Amino acid sequence: MPVMYQIDGANRLIHTQCMAPLTVAEVVDHFRVLENDPSCPPYVDVLLEVRDGSTVPKSEDLRHVVHAIERVRPRVQFGVCAIVARTDALFGMMRMFEVFAEGQFRKTQAFRTIGEAEVWLTLERQPQLMATSVM
Repeated sequence: MPVMYQIDGANRLIHTQCMAPLTVAEVVDHFRVLENDPSCPPYVDVLLEVRDGSTVPKSEDLRHVVHAIERVRPRVQFGVCAIVARTDALFGMMRMFEVFAEGQFRKTQAFRTIGEAEVWLTLERQPQLMATSVM
């Protein structure tokens, strides 16, 4: 399977790695799996690592992915989403995805390196993590 993910329940973070060329259908299937995964907490943030740009979807396909995310939201609420897209084509596509996914995440941003994404994700999550630790 070209899409692998790891749920860190303690920190409520899903780290998804797209390891090979993948289709939009496989991305959609990933969100369907999350919807049915009992280990997925009710509120999570997302780190999406896309490694291969050989299957760059059209903008209409990106809308299809966003609709798949919408179907997960009744059970799983997404916070922030950091996307690592190493190639020019993927980076441009993910910048488009930021706009489409605006209503599904509190904030979405694309990066070129995993380090940049991790720093941003940590900073963006701090207010949310502090608020939940007080409860």
